[in-house]
Amino acid sequence: MRVFLTGATGFIGSRIVPDLIGAGHQVLGLTRSDAGARWLEDAGAKVLRGTLEDPDSLARGAALADAVIHTAFDHDFSRYAENCEKDRRAILAMGAALEGSDRPFIETSVIGMGIMKAGEPALEQAVDWHHANPRAASEKEGAEVAKGGVSVAVVRLPQVHDPVRQGLITWLIEVARAKGVSAYVGDGANRWPAAHVADVARLYRLALEHHEPGARYHAVAEEGVPVRDIAKAIGEGLRVPVVSLSPEAAADHFGWLKMFAGLDMPASSDWTRERLGWVPTGPSLIADLKQCDYRPATAK
Repeated sequence: MRVFLTGATGFIGSRIVPDLIGAGHQVLGLTRSDAGARWLEDAGAKVLRGTLEDPDSLARGAALADAVIHTAFDHDFSRYAENCEKDRRAILAMGAALEGSDRPFIETSVIGMGIMKAGEPALEQAVDWHHANPRAASEKEGAEVAKGGVSVAVVRLPQVHDPVRQGLITWLIEVARAKGVSAYVGDGANRWPAAHVADVARLYRLALEHHEPGARYHAVAEEGVPVRDIAKAIGEGLRVPVVSLSPEAAADHFGWLKMFAGLDMPASSDWTRERLGWVPTGPSLIADLKQCDYRPATAK
């Protein structure tokens, strides 16, 4: 298949590109930069210049492809709600180009959308349409374009990691470096699911090759890693104390991360594994945190 991939040079997308090409697919990758275009060409992909802010470029890419995988997202969390709205508009633009066809459209959402009861794992079949996370707009828009005859499936992401990047935990490391302590909230028993980036990339390909309209897949290798254990690994890496904070103190300590720091977000991927034959094989989150280079960027 000829696959239009947004976020093609990003953390996850750059792993999806070789996985798709290695499986015999063609890739049309979205990029805004000359460097991104060169990387895509070197990887064996075709290039489409465009951005999330340019819906015409997104619609053009979707129109040229047999399938779309949408992984691009603006991770400036200081403008999180605004960026979630931008993602919604991107889904709308690509969905309009695919309307009335059976071409697969795989969008990206977050694990929290599948949590229906506190303390219980998120499930693929569950959808909390009233979830407080602004990223819910992405999955809501996907459901809307599906009503218009678009063949939508969803991949929900946990903390996606390797030794260089670890989802929200990358920012936890920066907070710990700046504050001189690695902190967690309360007893730190709240859990964050995780998966290695190579396993996540393979799941996107399997979701494409076994496309099922309306399906929701969880890219979860570890159902829930206690945040206390994450904080301890960060503390060891930075050689700073590890401390527990009250919810009130956490708000000041974590800044914008306060909305996530105390959340319990376990997630199951049993249905996904059975449906797609997906077997994660990558290192665990804590293993990657132990391999992380904790020197400041300027010292590397």
